[in-house]
Amino acid sequence: MDLQGLIPIVLYDNRCYLCTKFASIVSLLAGGRFSLIGHYTNIGEKIREQILDSSALEMFWFIDGKTAYGGRAALAALIRSLFSAKARKPVNSVDFAACDTGCKTAKAVFVRSTSLLTHSRKITIQ
Repeated sequence: MDLQGLIPIVLYDNRCYLCTKFASIVSLLAGGRFSLIGHYTNIGEKIREQILDSSALEMFWFIDGKTAYGGRAALAALIRSLFSAKARKPVNSVDFAACDTGCKTAKAVFVRSTSLLTHSRKITIQ
């Protein structure tokens, strides 16, 4: 799969209410410069199969073309890229309809927030 037309990519859990809110905030801050792709979309599944490892669904990912950053490592890369990314046509697929009410609870927010801080990965893309 050729990712060059999609880079930079924010890969997030599109079945999680909190994650989709996070993705929409990233989209707003980035001004449409990032491709927002859900883990469970066709493109997201292809990215997970070809680039990421078995921990892919445990966190959100930021992919800049050379490296895939997951979780805590992705936050720093994402913030850096917010200030340096060039304008391009993004692929945005933030879908709030996929979330059920179970992912909107305080417990779900706590679990996702701690997951973001406790998980961290960095994968070099070849």
